Amino acid sequence: MREITVRKVTVNIGVGESGEKLQKAEKLLAELTGQKAARGFSKATHPEFGVKKHAPIGAKVTLRKNLATDFLKKALEAVENKVKRKQYDAQGNLSFGIHEYIEMPGAKYDPDIGMFGMDVSVNLARPGYGISKRKMRPCKIPAESRISKEEAIDFFKKNFGVETE
Repeated sequence: MREITVRKVTVNIGVGESGEKLQKAEKLLAELTGQKAARGFSKATHPEFGVKKHAPIGAKVTLRKNLATDFLKKALEAVENKVKRKQYDAQGNLSFGIHEYIEMPGAKYDPDIGMFGMDVSVNLARPGYGISKRKMRPCKIPAESRISKEEAIDFFKKNFGVETE
């Protein structure tokens, strides 16, 4: 019950506008992950940026199980298996960015798509985590079952060879 696993990996590309650029970002995510991308919508109107409320401005994909670990290995290679200590949060989750998608192993530049960067967020969990997410009688996760920052750093070092600076 103490074993830590990768619960999900979320890959996000924020485009800032709808239209052709957003479609290219969705196409890129589909090529990199093998899944269809979902759109992200703005929550407020920002006239200085030309963004209207409820306008599509980004694309994201959530990966689970083997797809998540396979993509995570490639994404960590893109950042040379080095992350900073401040990229972990108090619950042991990790977030990092990739400047250009061509940094990922096996990805080639496509002139039809252009150049995009992306954010990768990794959520870790232990068995029994589902009690906080269930619909009927959700419960809090006990303190001894929560994942600390130090445990997450050790997990990534042991399983993915990640160096933390």
